[in-house]
Amino acid sequence: MTRPILPGSSIGILGGGQLGRMLALAARTMGYSPHVLCPEGRSPAGQVADREVVAAYDDLDAVRRFAADVAAVTFEFENVPAAAALAAAACCPVHPSAEVLEVCQHRLREKRWLAARGLPTADFRSVRTPEELRAAIDAVGLPAVLKTSGFGYDGKGQRRVTTRGEAKAALADLGGELIFERFVDFTAELSVVAARSTAGDLVTYGPVENRHQHHILDLTLAPAGLPPSLSARAQELARAVLEALDVVGVLCVELFLTRQGDLLVNELAPRPHNSGHYTIEACEASQFEQQLRAVCGLPLGDATQRAPAAMANLLGDLWWPDPALTTPREPRWPRLLGRPGVHLHLYGKRDPRPGRKMGHLTVLAADAETAGLAAVAARTALLEG
Repeated sequence: MTRPILPGSSIGILGGGQLGRMLALAARTMGYSPHVLCPEGRSPAGQVADREVVAAYDDLDAVRRFAADVAAVTFEFENVPAAAALAAAACCPVHPSAEVLEVCQHRLREKRWLAARGLPTADFRSVRTPEELRAAIDAVGLPAVLKTSGFGYDGKGQRRVTTRGEAKAALADLGGELIFERFVDFTAELSVVAARSTAGDLVTYGPVENRHQHHILDLTLAPAGLPPSLSARAQELARAVLEALDVVGVLCVELFLTRQGDLLVNELAPRPHNSGHYTIEACEASQFEQQLRAVCGLPLGDATQRAPAAMANLLGDLWWPDPALTTPREPRWPRLLGRPGVHLHLYGKRDPRPGRKMGHLTVLAADAETAGLAAVAARTALLEG
């Protein structure tokens, strides 16, 4: 059994965004020293780290030097090149592994991996040429979604198509290797965050409901309010994914609930997830604490949810309430913070562009729907006056 990495050690994080920031804060709370490597200085994670290394992820010499200075390395997003994970692994333990990244950072590879293990997904085909597109339409049908195979998040690199003409235009526009996937008529988008330790122990948070605006997560309701059998099935699917991938760390399984009551796996995210931010206030151990525990070879924490909760994203649009503005206007933070039960998290990003995730807020309440209404009302108050 691997000896645990104890508090006082340095933990390396590849990636400087908000997930890395919250992971670094959890590391500080538990007595670890967070180090961050990312291409931009003064990143959200770098602002709260003991050390920030500014280097490209494909600068493998810099990655090796970084890894040689810490006790273990982890990731805050999955689009770090797998080669960087392999380079770091020559110097210290790396979780999740390069093999996990290799599967999850490529949509087509991920879909094929899921299908090969009998995990339920929407019907799909690989498409590069007009001829393959015609064959995919004949096999899968319309409407459908065309997706790029790599580097997609928040709806980027995908297009819904309802006719052959739209599909042909989307193929030309997106280019490269694409996935042609049957459009799922779902009643809810769900996710399950789970964590697995170096010893193979596994804990799951209950499924949550995710509501999107313009393909970006807008509101998470926790718990999702599913019947017990569906909740158990969602967690079983998450467990099956983590065990088959041999994940060490946190992974989120995004799911569709169809109108027929079936659960389909949509995508995998091998790191803490936007929909799991509520765990900071609402659960005994947050998803970020679980990631740290898993990476350090420690026992996993208690995933019990103490109270129903809702999480609302705060996008850069809040800084631009009037299209006539030429400079951003600071949201009315006192109006939000004057509301009971509201917890504010800002990520330290300097440029509040529309659509950019600048922070989030969490509200606890007697039930998730009530928490959701309170979260939306608190966010709306930022624009008043």
